[in-house]
Amino acid sequence: MKLEYTPEQRAFRLEVREWMEANVPSGPLPSFDLTQEGFEAHREWERKLNEGRWGMVTWPEELGGRGLDLIRWLIFEEEYYRAGAPTRVNQNGIFLLGPTMMEFGTEEQKSRFLPRMAAGDDVWAQAWSEPGAGSDLAGVRSTCTRDGDEYVLNGQKIWSSRATFADWAFGLFREPGSERHKGMSLVLFPLDAPGVTRRPIARMDGELVFAEIFLDDVRVPVTNRLGEEGQGWHVCMATAGFERGLMLRSPARYQQAARKLIALYEKHKDTLPASIAERVAKSWMDADAYALTIYAMASRLAAGGTIGPEASTNKIFWSELDIALHQTALDILGDRAELTALAPAAADPDNWLDGYVFALPGPIYAGSNEIQRNIIAERMLGMPRA
Repeated sequence: MKLEYTPEQRAFRLEVREWMEANVPSGPLPSFDLTQEGFEAHREWERKLNEGRWGMVTWPEELGGRGLDLIRWLIFEEEYYRAGAPTRVNQNGIFLLGPTMMEFGTEEQKSRFLPRMAAGDDVWAQAWSEPGAGSDLAGVRSTCTRDGDEYVLNGQKIWSSRATFADWAFGLFREPGSERHKGMSLVLFPLDAPGVTRRPIARMDGELVFAEIFLDDVRVPVTNRLGEEGQGWHVCMATAGFERGLMLRSPARYQQAARKLIALYEKHKDTLPASIAERVAKSWMDADAYALTIYAMASRLAAGGTIGPEASTNKIFWSELDIALHQTALDILGDRAELTALAPAAADPDNWLDGYVFALPGPIYAGSNEIQRNIIAERMLGMPRA
């Protein structure tokens, strides 16, 4: 597959590049998972993006976007990572909930939530997993009980990304008495509502990437339901397609990391075995292969296609690529790979250790890779259930 860009696409790339060069902060922002101050610094960056109408380029202009196609979104992402721009604190909103709302939301929901999402005014957390239901979402037990024009939410969510400091969450709840895939709804709820308790979960490096959410008789209007009542499984599977197969993990992320890996290898190659060169080359090829796959998927969607179970193959690929790429970098650095970027003897200006720690849960979240392999076996290869 050979990519050839139109003159309009090349002009768009130049526009993005010039804006990024003029606006990307000169130094890294503080972590958005460690303190409220760091979170708010990233929120301000989201607002800066929105001022340039870069909050989410594929959305309609009236909802805070530019009305562009997925190919230009991929170009935007390539320039975003090339410029070293800050990680998007609202990725659960703009990359997961946003596309889902475009497909299933009412016009009132779109106009109410999407412009604020694009502007960083509302930062979203994902509230799906529960202590007894992780990759198997059909096992969720949290409930939404209808009471006139309101739902009463009860239950517990865990591993909720960004929930420590976020403003809103989108959660999967079931009607009391329903089982498995039936009787579930996707409900949006504010994280400061009466009855909501958040308990941060610290990662091994101390960052508060996740939180538990406890809901005790939390009341939200029925108009906060996304999609039809009882159709939450169908809605969530569409979101999972975006999460696993297209938007959450931009190919530009891995292409940029592969470039940095090559530069790291060139710096140390005289002391490294040939096997490292092979691993570096494989990381580059795999990152490129993933990018080409996503370009092909975006083209198919533009032609009216859909994201199917093949999203599971993408999820396995990018999560395992992420670990392999960062493990190779740590092996190049040797013992000094264990030093943080602030250590006096650190040899890691690109903070490979932090990237490795972030990559480790990749095969688990967005549906564990074991579950994804079952999906591939059953739905793509037609194999019987074990």
